[in-house]
Amino acid sequence: MSHSPKQHYLRLCSLLRRVEETPEAVNHCLPKKIVIYRDGVSDTQLDTVVKYEIPQLLKCFETFADYQPSMAVVVVQKQISTNFYTSAAENLVSPPPGTVVDHTVTSSEWEDFFLLAHSSRQGCSVPTRYICVLNTASLSSEHLQRLTFKLCHMYWNWPGTIRAPAPCKYAHKLAFLSGQVLHHEPASPLCDKLFFL
Repeated sequence: MSHSPKQHYLRLCSLLRRVEETPEAVNHCLPKKIVIYRDGVSDTQLDTVVKYEIPQLLKCFETFADYQPSMAVVVVQKQISTNFYTSAAENLVSPPPGTVVDHTVTSSEWEDFFLLAHSSRQGCSVPTRYICVLNTASLSSEHLQRLTFKLCHMYWNWPGTIRAPAPCKYAHKLAFLSGQVLHHEPASPLCDKLFFL
């Protein structure tokens, strides 16, 4: 099903309003900083995120009175062909989980880094590339790297780390369930639960 840009914008605003109202109801305030991990974007689509999606998000914030949170938008790329190795004795092996590469092989156009958050049982562990396309929250590269690595520990269906931040995995699971089974939004008592795991 294809949606017009206006329908997409209205659905995004509706979703954002519900997301924003939940912390307000619980904490009696809206968040001052928002970090968004955007998955499923290739290098050729980065400009679309910057020129189309981010302005829509910022426009949605205008629906709240006197609310302009600072924001970081990080694109998550798992489908990459980059591998890293470290030498152990006389062999080349995958680096340990938590390894960050943020120089030499990174882009000169974007603020990006590679994170190897998980270990593989067999073969080579493939890192995930993270590209910060907006950072009005003034988070340092090191802070984003640490936050990202910690979020890779927060997936409740696995005892170790996963390849991408847990919110990305949760979003994939919920989108799959909604598209395959539910065909509509879940009941409101379930909205703040991880029922889709």
